[in-house]
Order: sequence, then structure tokens, then C-alpha cells
Amino acid sequence: MSSQMSSKPNVDGVHCDVKVVERPMREIRPYDLLLRFLGLSLTLVATIIVGVDNETKVISYAEMQFKATAKWEYVSAIVFFLVINAIACSYAAASLVITLMGRSSGRKNNDVTLLGLTALDLVMMALLFSANGAACAVGVIAQKGNSHVQWMKVCNVFDAYCRHVTAALVLSLFGSTVFLLLVLLSVLKLHYRTRS
Repeated sequence: MSSQMSSKPNVDGVHCDVKVVERPMREIRPYDLLLRFLGLSLTLVATIIVGVDNETKVISYAEMQFKATAKWEYVSAIVFFLVINAIACSYAAASLVITLMGRSSGRKNNDVTLLGLTALDLVMMALLFSANGAACAVGVIAQKGNSHVQWMKVCNVFDAYCRHVTAALVLSLFGSTVFLLLVLLSVLKLHYRTRS
């Protein structure tokens, strides 16, 4: 910290010494970098698991046999899930770079960058929770079926595929929680900066 002494007159004409303290530029907090890296890792692994997952089975039905394959591209909710996780992964990588580069800019630029990242973190969190909800709803139908509309369960046939999608869903839920934590921490950081 550097300090400067200056003498300023008050209302009565009496001079008083005022000590001006300059704060050093705030360092990047390690938890911000850790959470961004964690969000990147979780969404990347979830994307890879769903992207490479497929299962082919020979199904016997009424003395007939046919081959059926389960892939992520056959269900629109899983496509949405995969695309949003890929977008969140790409954003997490970009925000990690922006956070690391933010060290060199001044405080005003850091506040603008922090506000922009907070808004984008909020968007990513909302998209991830939405994609997770859609994939979870389809997963429940695949696991249990729906007798009212004659939808049969398929996880009894494609059990490995369902297990992999479930693992990816859990990882993506952790990823969306990481983005929620990033939003909360950024809001707290902005709140304390406006008070100082």
C-alpha cells in the first residue's frame, strides 16, 4: 500500500493533514478460478458421456426380432441437454480466460467485466437447469413409462444407455449448481465493492 500526505484547509482556515491510502489492485480470488474450472470440467464430462453414448440391442417381439439403437440424437430433450452442456462448457473456458486476463485491467474495467460475467453466469445457470429438467423428465418416462398414454419404459432394454445418461445428468446438475455459486459470489463481490 502506498500513502500520500496532503494538507487541506477546513472551514475555519485551520490546516489538517489527510492521509490518502491507495489500495492495491485486488487479486483474483482462487475460489472464482476453481469454480469456473469445476464448471468447465463437469459440463465437459457430461457432454462427452452423452455424446459418445449409444447402445444397440436385438429385441424380440411377437416372434419377430429387430435391432434397435438408443442414441442422444433420437430424443430432442437429450439433444437440448447435450447442446446446452457444450455451450456451458465453452462459456466456462472463455470466462476462465477472461477472469485470468482481468488481472491487468483497472478497477472500473474489472467491475464492468464482473457484471458481464455475472449476467452470463446467470444465463448459463438458467439454461443448464432447464436442460437438466427436460432430460430428467424424459429419463423418468424412459425409466417408468406412462400407462395413461401408452408410453413403454425403455430403460429395461437400454440399461447401459440409461445409466450413462443418468451419470451425465448428475454431473450437469453439479455443473449448474457451480454456476449458481458463481452468481451468488459475484453478487456478493459487487455488493461489497459498492459499499467500499
